[in-house]
Amino acid sequence: MLEGLTDRFRKVLKNVKGHGRLSESNIQEALREIRLALLEADVNFRVVKDFVSSVKEKALGKEVLESLTPGQQFTKIVHDELTGLLGGSAVELELRGGPAVVMLVGLQGSGKTTTTAKIARLLKGRGRNPYIVPADLSRPAAVVQLKRLSEEIRIDCFDSDGYRDPVGLCKEALRFAGLKGYDTLIVDTAGRLHIDSALMEELRSLKAVLKPCEVLLVADAMTGQDAVNTARGFNDGVGITGVILTKLDSDARGGAALSMRVVTGKPIKFIGTGERVDGLEVFHPSRLAGRILDMGDVLTLIERASSVIDEKKAKELEGKFRKSIFTLEDFKDHLQQIKKMGSLESILSMIPGFNALKKEKGIDVDEREIVKVEAIINSMTKEERLRPECLNASRRLRIAKGSGTKVQDVNRLIKQYQMMKKMMKRFKKAGPGGLRGLFQNWI
Repeated sequence: MLEGLTDRFRKVLKNVKGHGRLSESNIQEALREIRLALLEADVNFRVVKDFVSSVKEKALGKEVLESLTPGQQFTKIVHDELTGLLGGSAVELELRGGPAVVMLVGLQGSGKTTTTAKIARLLKGRGRNPYIVPADLSRPAAVVQLKRLSEEIRIDCFDSDGYRDPVGLCKEALRFAGLKGYDTLIVDTAGRLHIDSALMEELRSLKAVLKPCEVLLVADAMTGQDAVNTARGFNDGVGITGVILTKLDSDARGGAALSMRVVTGKPIKFIGTGERVDGLEVFHPSRLAGRILDMGDVLTLIERASSVIDEKKAKELEGKFRKSIFTLEDFKDHLQQIKKMGSLESILSMIPGFNALKKEKGIDVDEREIVKVEAIINSMTKEERLRPECLNASRRLRIAKGSGTKVQDVNRLIKQYQMMKKMMKRFKKAGPGGLRGLFQNWI
């Protein structure tokens, strides 16, 4: 995520840290590089101008120039300013009254329908009783998609069959929700390929009927400045209370995220990562600033892990790890737990310094390797998974053919598994003082 911007910032900060003392000239040089990095990332030029001016004012302060660690001070200033640019702190949904209404607006293709289901799932996980309303009657596929997603997440969806007027549909859905005791309505509205007066009029009518607590714009981060212009248009035409940025994990530039808060004056409340219904995160400005500066995002990583990993299985796995009875069946279960957290690259990118290591060492994160490993293990019998030592040449050939891989791939997996077993034994023997040496041998 934001790889190009992260690379540029990392180089700038590395150069700054290389100076024993900071002067006005090398600060100016760093700011010039930051300005170019932000403009290339498609950040609004006025936002860039104000950001650079603010960093310059603080960086030229006496406490920075005379500091024993001026590079670290400069990095902190850039991080704090990025955090402020993105909104300062996380802003939660305001759900008041009953039922509370969350109305989603946006252009076609921004991920609005999928995001409707994601928010409903998120609120259900927080103990609320949400109800999904498919009000995009101009696109029948959207209604079908939303009904399918509602079944997947096991949340009730209003039956829109027979309705042609979205306003009438929403009136009935609101009445029905009140009778049945739903405390939250998530309404998916119609979109267009571009903003037009008919769309704005329809959305204003829906807003008047629903009286929503939140009107959230779903914007595609990959469209850069177009996303910012879209946000400005919806804010002027309907009045939004916040923004959800989708496809941020695919955005190589990231200018939309850095411009949206300043240009619209509305907070980014969530970010969408991927097409899966669990791919929605509360937006934390300081965490995204940390990712941009390659400081990682350990808190989000922990939150994501705790939300998807089965605690019982994790404890069982820990017990087997301690007893050195970790089998290939356990290894497969472990991989499946990791896959629930998202793509491998997105997980690794939250580890501080990973992007720098990836560039310097030429590390290639290939998601297909996990699929290949799973296919190999699935092609084994239960006995072979529990006792890999029985895998002779003929068995390995059979497994390779069954998984559509090569014998070399099977051999590599077995070798990695054996190395892992050896590491576990050494881990058991290594006391607190021996752990440092243990990890040094495996890094």
